[in-house]
Amino acid sequence: MASEASASVVQLQTQDGVLVVTIANPPVNALGAAVRQGLLAAMQEAESRADVQAVLIVGAGKAFIGGADIREFGKPRVPPSLPEVCERIESSAKIVIAAIHGAALGGGLEVALSAHYRLALPAALLGLPEVNLGLLPGSGGTQRAPRLMGVKAATEMMLSGKHLSAKAALAAGLVDQLAEGTDPVAAGLAYTKQLLASQAPTRPISASAGRLADKAAAHAGLEALRAATTKSARGLFSPMKIIDCVNAAIDLPFDQGMAFEREQFLACVDSPQRAGLVHAFFAEREVVKIPEAKAAAPRAFASIAVIGGGTMGAGITVSVLDAGLPVTMIERDAESIARGRAHVEKVYDGLIAKGRLSAEAKAAIMARYTGSIHYDDIAGADLVIEAVFEDLEVKKAVFKELDRVCKPGAVVATNTSYLDIDAIAAATSRPQDVIGLHFFSPANIMKLLEIVVPSQVSADVVATAFELAKKLKKVPVRAGVCDGFIGNRILAVYKQAADYLMEDGASPYEIDAAVRDFGFAMGPFQVTDLAGGDIGWATRKRRAATRDPQARYVEIADRICENGWFGQKTGRGFYLYPQGARIGQPDPEVLAIVDAERAKKGVTPRAFSGEEIMRRYMAAMVNEGAKVVEEGIALRPLDVDVTFISGYGFPRFRGGPMKYADMVGLPKILADIQEFAKEDALFWKPAPLLQKLVAEGRNFDSLNQASAQA
Repeated sequence: MASEASASVVQLQTQDGVLVVTIANPPVNALGAAVRQGLLAAMQEAESRADVQAVLIVGAGKAFIGGADIREFGKPRVPPSLPEVCERIESSAKIVIAAIHGAALGGGLEVALSAHYRLALPAALLGLPEVNLGLLPGSGGTQRAPRLMGVKAATEMMLSGKHLSAKAALAAGLVDQLAEGTDPVAAGLAYTKQLLASQAPTRPISASAGRLADKAAAHAGLEALRAATTKSARGLFSPMKIIDCVNAAIDLPFDQGMAFEREQFLACVDSPQRAGLVHAFFAEREVVKIPEAKAAAPRAFASIAVIGGGTMGAGITVSVLDAGLPVTMIERDAESIARGRAHVEKVYDGLIAKGRLSAEAKAAIMARYTGSIHYDDIAGADLVIEAVFEDLEVKKAVFKELDRVCKPGAVVATNTSYLDIDAIAAATSRPQDVIGLHFFSPANIMKLLEIVVPSQVSADVVATAFELAKKLKKVPVRAGVCDGFIGNRILAVYKQAADYLMEDGASPYEIDAAVRDFGFAMGPFQVTDLAGGDIGWATRKRRAATRDPQARYVEIADRICENGWFGQKTGRGFYLYPQGARIGQPDPEVLAIVDAERAKKGVTPRAFSGEEIMRRYMAAMVNEGAKVVEEGIALRPLDVDVTFISGYGFPRFRGGPMKYADMVGLPKILADIQEFAKEDALFWKPAPLLQKLVAEGRNFDSLNQASAQA
């Protein structure tokens, strides 16, 4: 008999000889232990009852089954396992139909694949996205999906983690029929009656090779995917395991393929990559839990203004237009507004060229765009985002003008990377309405939005900024005011560590290669060239007066900038970019500058292995991250992790710098910092928080847990 818990989350009802099995485990009907037990009990009941001719599985609410309950990962497994449940569904002597509306993802789709027939309603979303958590489908997905869809379509779905719509799923062979409407029970019963009337047989996927019947063609398709994945996965564990499992589906009998899949799934569960990816998944959900959201509701906003039509202003404008909101862009003259509009249109024209947008859709979007050279035209705007030149006096002048024209209660935001937002707010008579929104370039693509909270801002303005981030589909992180906030402040420090490594003997190209091997898409010197070396140069000049005269300062980047080599935009920086190439080539003249600077400082260069480079690079990142948490610039270590995963290319499978430190062990990180301090005690000064956690035998995650319970 089903337990009380399983009976409440899996409800049974008989209609005209059909046992309707409804999964009711809000919010997404996740496959926790009680749901698995309830499904198994439902199949036992169907088999034992002569009046039941068929079984219809549906989900209550907005989803079929959203996937496994990932809160169970890492805990002792409670029987039955999902493969056992799926096997019991598939082996039923009575036909089993899955009526899918909303999400059927991961284990949810594996349950549907175990049914003999699948019906999809218009809102259905089907997918096997386990790869995003460092896993693979572990309940027959790698064995059943290729039989239905063929190797290429099934493997690409699993490797990308992308979802298929109902129509796409039908075209791929993943479902048998589409139905109209929103009621899965009504649609499912109608379909089941058709099947019973035609005496449709049970149809276990495992009983047939399906689209894997032509083994040679299946292998050829898989080998092409293996070659592409070896390049694109760059050290990731689960994508190659998925390929191996599909290979088993082609070569092995179904039962042996299932056993192989289970082994690979458990290997993924035990992998540190899985721990990093699951941490990233939960951290992105925790990051929106901020004190201000508990204290106040967001202000309503229906119209947005953007000040500035350069690259950043245009990117922000596109983001807002994509969210369905009207935007007024302000520039200083007609020529600048024309340029700003052209920047915006260029994004949409690019989408039209790729076939991802129609000219009519672009026209509808641009109908919400207004350009103006008059500040008075934004007097009615609910929320204003300033994105002008990164200069404090320029921004203060803009904010004085905004203070004059904006209606009472309008939220006024500055997009700054470094500047003091308290000083910008002080230029107005309404500091309670002023907040920082640090977008990352290109703003319409990059996910991270640092929401910078100055001292006088009111709680509802902070809540409004988080609501805006949600509308723009950004990942928001709350940051305090300091030079560089969370991301750029930490970046400045590990970039210094990279500069020291370069002056001490590692070439910029060796450093970039080590950082790429670690899992970043680009190394620090490639990033400098992409962003423009002149930006960092301007920051260094701005900070020169306040720089500690005792601190070590590497001048190599300044020498490169003095030559007018600012990176990709000038055709050379740390790398050469012949004929506008995007991928740089090493430059012997840069190495000569490096050698000359070493000689000038009396440095005898020494060799560094990739592992030694990363020890220093990561120790600098983690140490500054600990200081940022300790000072309250970041609320929790997980806020640092999300910042770096979403905005700085940190490899997601490592969970972020603070999670990485936990996995390596904080005593090891602290020991490295203490060792490096023998060379430079000023730079390698251990964060007191790091020392405290090591002394207490705790890790960074203990601070995340403490804030979750607060």
